[in-house]
Amino acid sequence: MKILCSLRRQAGMFTRGLSRLAGAEESARPRSVGARASLSRGDQGGALIEIALTVPVLLGVLTGICTFGIAFSNQLTLTQAVGSGGQYLSQIRTTTTNPCADTFTAIKNAAPNLTSSKISVTVTMNGTTPSQSGNTCPGDQTDLVQGGPVSVSATYPCALNTMPMFGNTLLGSCQLQAKVTEYEY
Repeated sequence: MKILCSLRRQAGMFTRGLSRLAGAEESARPRSVGARASLSRGDQGGALIEIALTVPVLLGVLTGICTFGIAFSNQLTLTQAVGSGGQYLSQIRTTTTNPCADTFTAIKNAAPNLTSSKISVTVTMNGTTPSQSGNTCPGDQTDLVQGGPVSVSATYPCALNTMPMFGNTLLGSCQLQAKVTEYEY
């Protein structure tokens, strides 16, 4: 109850301060020295000044929290997608002619909210990394042997390098990374 009364009193002081500011701008005639002195002694505009100083800081903190939340969500999505791609690659050993492209397609389908053109995939099959051209490696399915390890790693640029509120580059380059190792069936 005390908090509610305090909030009402602060809101009343805030609206009185706003109305006095509006009234001061409308009247062009100078006031006497005594009137100015009585306004400067009170704390009627203190709440307005506090709000003016704290709102930009709070908005900056809120923007940072949202930006980190988006980057964390993208990291989780990328990790899940790479896991799905690794599992898919370990299952298609005998039916694929382009394992890198098939793995990339599986990752792309598992992460629909990520921009697929920004995802970079590297596949290592049985200890050898094929010479990839983009996200394809046709003819390298011979490296997929039963019981052999398959590693899939991917990178994706994160959104922390710019803060839209300020327009500055705060961090250099930021890359999200995920890697999984599966064994062929």
